[in-house]
Amino acid sequence: MDTPTRSRREVYIALSGLMIAMLLAMLDNTIVGTAMPTIVGELGGLAHLSWVVTAYALATAVTTPVWAKLGDLHGRKGVFMAAIVVFLVGSALTGTAGDMGQLIAFRAVQGVGAGGLMVNSMAIIGDLVPPRERGRYQGLMAAVMPVAFIGGPLIGGGLTDTLSWRWAFYINIPLGIVALIVTWFTMKLPRVRREARIDWAGAGLLGVAVAALTLLTSWGGSTYAWDSWQIIGLAALTIVAGASFVVVERRQAEPILSLALFRDRSFSAATALSFLTGFAMFGAVTFLPQFQQIVQGASATSSGLLLLPMMAGMLTTSLIGGQIVTRTGRYRWQIVAGSVVMTFGLALFSTMGPGTSHLTSSVFMVVLGIGMGLLMQTTMLVVQNSVPMSELGAASGAATLFRTVGGSLGVSLLGAFYARHLEGTLTERLGAAAGSEVSGGEITPAMLDGLPTPVRDAFTAAVSNGVTTAFLVAAGVAVIAIAAALLIRETPLRTSNRSERALAG
Repeated sequence: MDTPTRSRREVYIALSGLMIAMLLAMLDNTIVGTAMPTIVGELGGLAHLSWVVTAYALATAVTTPVWAKLGDLHGRKGVFMAAIVVFLVGSALTGTAGDMGQLIAFRAVQGVGAGGLMVNSMAIIGDLVPPRERGRYQGLMAAVMPVAFIGGPLIGGGLTDTLSWRWAFYINIPLGIVALIVTWFTMKLPRVRREARIDWAGAGLLGVAVAALTLLTSWGGSTYAWDSWQIIGLAALTIVAGASFVVVERRQAEPILSLALFRDRSFSAATALSFLTGFAMFGAVTFLPQFQQIVQGASATSSGLLLLPMMAGMLTTSLIGGQIVTRTGRYRWQIVAGSVVMTFGLALFSTMGPGTSHLTSSVFMVVLGIGMGLLMQTTMLVVQNSVPMSELGAASGAATLFRTVGGSLGVSLLGAFYARHLEGTLTERLGAAAGSEVSGGEITPAMLDGLPTPVRDAFTAAVSNGVTTAFLVAAGVAVIAIAAALLIRETPLRTSNRSERALAG
């Protein structure tokens, strides 16, 4: 059965609902970024900073395959709207958090909803538009990310400076209600229901493996020594759960993540690239505000404005790249160039220090934005074009999962390097006792001017050292992205959405 042919007007109307929902999920992470220094200062727990982002990303990763399968079986529109509702509940709860533990737990609830938003958005786009024509609309979808990255920091910084950091979460509620209304009235998809079971065993094992791996990278060498029983136990749990997941998926008639998809070299390379792009993106958004507010002295609002160069680079290359793909059908050059530029941009950030000017860091952001703009939409295009239409939902889910896991592990791993080098620098400058007290203390950017000069200088130097070390590690990991990009083979893009079976609505 073929998916119905739609006019451009119908596609644009349907895309409007997707864009609002995607903006909802993406806006949340960027809003939190500029509010985080104040949140950590008020609630305490600097050592747990990365977990505010990691909990969200981890919950998104674990639930993404489940949401994808539910969309295939019960229709994407209803499942998509259910995900919006879960996300809004999590947002309301997060705004009421009284300590760091509650904040992290409620962020995980938000992440559960975000998993459904992202994967079903990608699958619905694949339903609506064939790969060869997708570049025509790719610019619109790609614009959501820069808008979120620009608007999020501005909104989050403004709310933090004028009202409270809690409004950085409450603001999601009216936007989410608009997304529900637009989706209900404008998104017209065929209603097809398939009789099949959810692979809960596979989903559970995947969740355990991802969670254990994230904890291992977060705690190893910081909270616990690498040879401690806790870290060794987590490593063993990761291996056992991962191996068990592979065994279970091979036996399932309806696996939560089909391993057969990875037989295609381009698909495997593109999902690896999605992982590495998520790693870089989450790292930049999480740690740049720390550097801007504490080292460069920017306010929460102005640190949002200072991210504009990165978003401008991302938006420009996404728009131009999408049009080139539509006209020529060629895309491999974008992926190779994007991976090289992204790696170079991360390496530039690792050279920053307390004397780095706003102009210099802005130039670095433009470079990173150009690289990510060339990669973000194109990798999903490769993934969806590498599989038959009958596997579209599973393929979109796999790519979204890997990107989210990359973000989760990226923030976790980079956060561990950040915290370790921050505390090490403070200990070196202030002594063990004072350094430990400052690194674990409740210090907001607004409190810096009230600190004694030696303590303030030591703290800014420590944050600078931690951030640049995190970016150096990210650059090293991103080198692998270049190798993955070179493995992708350029195959002709499909010009229709002909399917072997009806797609879920």
